[in-house]
Amino acid sequence: MDIDTRQRDVVVIGGGPAGGTAAALLAAKGLDVLLLEKETFPRFHIGESLMTETWWALEKLGLVEWLKSTAFPRKHSVQFISEDGRPSKPFYFSDTNDHESAVTWQVERSVFDAKLLDVAGSNGAEIRDGVAVEKVLFAEDGRAEGVRATANGLSCEIPARVIVDASGLGAVIGRQLKLLEQDPLLMKAAIFAHYKGAHRDEGVDEGATLIIHSEGNRGWFWYIPLSDDRVSVGVVGEPGELLKGRGSPTEILAEEVRGSPCLKSRLENASICSDVSVVSDFSYRCRRCAGAGWVLIGDAFGFIDPVYSTGVFLALKSGEMAAEAIAEGIAADDLGGDRLGAFAPELVGGIEAMRKLVYAFYTPGFSFADFVKSHPEHRERLVDLLTGNVFKEGISDIFEDMKDFCILPEEMPLEAG
Repeated sequence: MDIDTRQRDVVVIGGGPAGGTAAALLAAKGLDVLLLEKETFPRFHIGESLMTETWWALEKLGLVEWLKSTAFPRKHSVQFISEDGRPSKPFYFSDTNDHESAVTWQVERSVFDAKLLDVAGSNGAEIRDGVAVEKVLFAEDGRAEGVRATANGLSCEIPARVIVDASGLGAVIGRQLKLLEQDPLLMKAAIFAHYKGAHRDEGVDEGATLIIHSEGNRGWFWYIPLSDDRVSVGVVGEPGELLKGRGSPTEILAEEVRGSPCLKSRLENASICSDVSVVSDFSYRCRRCAGAGWVLIGDAFGFIDPVYSTGVFLALKSGEMAAEAIAEGIAADDLGGDRLGAFAPELVGGIEAMRKLVYAFYTPGFSFADFVKSHPEHRERLVDLLTGNVFKEGISDIFEDMKDFCILPEEMPLEAG
């Protein structure tokens, strides 16, 4: 394996949005960064819809002007549609935000993620794809000191001062240290694919994310317009009801679409143009965000649910926050868990706000329209949450009134580093 095994300041595991962001920002600070990605780029990945609050990290990464130049559809709103096809009033992000960040994008992840790695490489990070990290190496005192990586049947050990785990659902450190805590009420399954030739709305609604309740409100669909006349469609539900005894994923997805008046109409002249994929049991969070010499970011730290498209936003945000903490820790020669994970309480506060909103969505009989009708003073806070503005002062005040309308969870614990 042709990799220099000298000690690095930082080894990043994973080349998705979290890893790409951390590598780019750390390399820009002059640190010696190596990013290892097990897949070969470009590669397909789900999670195409950006929240508007990604704008600030994208600006820091120098990607806003590039995104403006792409053919990615502009996303101005999110809209909820009932099982019988009745649409809610769209939640336009510009209603509460007069900044240009009120418009975001529906991205093709193979292109978006590769561009992030290009930025990291231009900033000085070494990017190696097709290299899998088998395990993180720990010293006798519990400090992370390197990784064991494999490519083409060959292995090597690479030492580093800090290991950033951005390995997504693979959660290398979380699984190695048994830190994962699943959320039993959000253990869903999803089946998804890309369609070509589907119906697209016009004007500012062309790029809107649609959240469509499925037949009998047993689950829901996402409908995300992409470039090149493609639409990402997925159905989410309880694993037992969605997957067991119903045929192949392609057959199940087709049956679910036929049961939705809205989707049946929108996909009438469309055909599947990708593989049909399945993921399940994807809601979890690690009990710790950092330890001596290591940090967890993005989905490697936790994943809530796909309903509000929080994945890329939290990946970028956690990558940005972690990069700042790591750079400060290296400068101070303090690589303990408390120093590296100093950002964790703020990050978890935002994650927990979105988790409560997810619980509200899954509460039988709950309606955001009914809630806003009863509490119009919270409409702005609700739109803020839907855009990812989860770190805004006072944002959690909405839940004091929302708890009378739905089930809200207790916060998951966060252990100190």
